[in-house]
Amino acid sequence: MEYIRSDASRSGPMPDAPPVLTIGHSNHPWERFVALLAGAGVTALADVRSAPHSRHTPQFGRERLAAGLRAAGIAYVFLGRELGGRPADRSLLTEGVADYERMARQPCFARGLERVIAGAARHRIALMCAEQDPLDCHRCLLVARRLAERGVAVGHILADGRIETQAEAEDRLLAATRRAGEDLFASRAERLALAYREQARRAAFREEQSAAPGQPAAAE
Repeated sequence: MEYIRSDASRSGPMPDAPPVLTIGHSNHPWERFVALLAGAGVTALADVRSAPHSRHTPQFGRERLAAGLRAAGIAYVFLGRELGGRPADRSLLTEGVADYERMARQPCFARGLERVIAGAARHRIALMCAEQDPLDCHRCLLVARRLAERGVAVGHILADGRIETQAEAEDRLLAATRRAGEDLFASRAERLALAYREQARRAAFREEQSAAPGQPAAAE
């Protein structure tokens, strides 16, 4: 895997890291979260949560997050309306589940992508949501996928400070959905499209979904 830095607290950016990154705040202590951003050279954070608050991790509520990032010298913007994973329009749900393929065709979503692409010309941006593993989150399954289709290099900051490229995440996705092997009748692109659809059905926001006891509700 490329773009590996063993100590995410070291100062200075990774010069060859992708211009657009993603990160899940998970339950990281604030200091660790900032160290992960600094280790990847992030200068701006785009919050892609539909609901930018967390009862279980209040340090990542929108106001506290923005203030803390500002103190760390990192710009903040909220893009949850454009790029969030929980659609307000019920027509973007299929059997009660957020339909990422429909969402990706919305003009509002396209505008959000354009804002990220424009911002990446001036900043090293991290798209932030809640889930630790990119494969459990719309930031990878929806947003990063569509950025990559537009030719944007995307990487995912992992909990240990490593950066996984979108292509590497897709390799994991194929393996997780048992589509990694060659198929005489299906190209990699076809297998990948099916894998994205299957994983999205597992990970996407569901109407009236509730968190398991002791677990935070999805911030998608």
